[in-house]
Amino acid sequence: MNKPIRRVSIFCLVLILALMLRTNWVQGVQADTWASNSHNDRNKFDRYAYPRGNIIVAGQAVTKSDFVNGLRYKYKRAWIDGPLYAPVTGYSTQMGPSSQLENLEDGILSGTDSRLFFRNTLDMLTGKQKQGGDVVTTINPKAQKAAFDGLGDKKGAAVALDPKTGAILALVSTPSYDPTTFSGGTDADGAAKAALEADPNKPMVNRALRETYPPGSTFKLVTATAAFENGMFQGPDDKTDTPNPYILPGTKTPLKNDSDNEPCENATLRDALAVSCNTVYGKIGADLGKDKLRAEAEKFGFNNDKIDTPIRAVASYFPKNSTPDGTAMDAIGQHDTRATPLQMAMVASAIANNGTLMQPYLVSEERSANLTTVSTHTEHQFSQPMKPETAQKLQQLMESVVKDGTGKKAQIDGVTVGGKTGTAQHGQDNSGLPFAWFVSYAKGADGQQVAVAVVVEDGAASSNEISGGSIAAPIAKSVMQAVLNK
Repeated sequence: MNKPIRRVSIFCLVLILALMLRTNWVQGVQADTWASNSHNDRNKFDRYAYPRGNIIVAGQAVTKSDFVNGLRYKYKRAWIDGPLYAPVTGYSTQMGPSSQLENLEDGILSGTDSRLFFRNTLDMLTGKQKQGGDVVTTINPKAQKAAFDGLGDKKGAAVALDPKTGAILALVSTPSYDPTTFSGGTDADGAAKAALEADPNKPMVNRALRETYPPGSTFKLVTATAAFENGMFQGPDDKTDTPNPYILPGTKTPLKNDSDNEPCENATLRDALAVSCNTVYGKIGADLGKDKLRAEAEKFGFNNDKIDTPIRAVASYFPKNSTPDGTAMDAIGQHDTRATPLQMAMVASAIANNGTLMQPYLVSEERSANLTTVSTHTEHQFSQPMKPETAQKLQQLMESVVKDGTGKKAQIDGVTVGGKTGTAQHGQDNSGLPFAWFVSYAKGADGQQVAVAVVVEDGAASSNEISGGSIAAPIAKSVMQAVLNK
């Protein structure tokens, strides 16, 4: 072989080796990177090339995959009772990213999770159509429906927890939306999604997890817990040293109660919670100081931006640098204090569970298309906000609210119910209609428990505690009845 031909041959061999090296590098080392690239449209096409797995509630699928046999997409996601379950499932659309469980559990639902490799390999060898796995939720359908129907056309949210396990039994946000209306990739789907996003009522916002509100008087439960835990009081019937009017520290501004006729002067903790005395709990907060009050709030989960259900809840907020008068207002759930409905359900849950707060969770099981279990949730403790004896004192206080105070509309025959009403001011100079809250728990004779938080936006007819008791408490009652089969 002459020299020029040999050089050309060597050059061609080098090119072939370089091509082989590059091919193996792209298909081997960089395969996952290219496969997961947001600009790789094959991912979208593949996701809807076969039936997607379902999200399960009490053994029944609340999602499905409709065969459309399109040019690029063979299937389209659809929902059963979409508005009812959208706050739980989120959405999956051919137009782009998905949300909530549809996003977080996409590996199982789409069948691409590495834990499904063996199952997928068998299906490929046997010629069986690929299919995604299922995600089993903790939702109680009766409780979910009770909360949804109770809220109706109101703007608000409701969360129900099992205090013993942390299982989320209901997760409702209203107004809601139907994810089926924009699950495809047509112009009509795009218009439907754009309309929902532009709606001033924000139907696509998960108010239960992703919206914070001033918790109003429901935060007095945290303040009372801090008072007991720091040794300020020994029992529910201890009298407080509270003047009426009470002047906010460092100011000439009186802190007002709902009515001048309420028996709040030097009231006991029990009586003060039953009629929701701002003066009593505001003074307790100021006397405790911002640091002790914040430390207790954080034990319940405030200021924690990593509460995953697995859907991440936005952090509830208790301020670090309030002045003494601000701390008095923080202690009654006003000023800068803000909470999600999930957070306030966690407060009630810890009290009901004798001081132990369990990690809230929404997914109990993941499984393959042939129903083989892939993973099962393991319950674990979130925190210990209070001693058991403190929790029992709080239970007495909350049960007095329902028996003799502002929460009478939550009473259930044959069931022990504890609760706390709340009406929170908001808007410029408190000009907005107040938010109506009710935070509660119920214990059946069989030992079954449920903790519930309900908030209704702009739902209060006035700023007094009657609003929380008359608007939010009946909704919470219906949810508790649904869980306890009452």
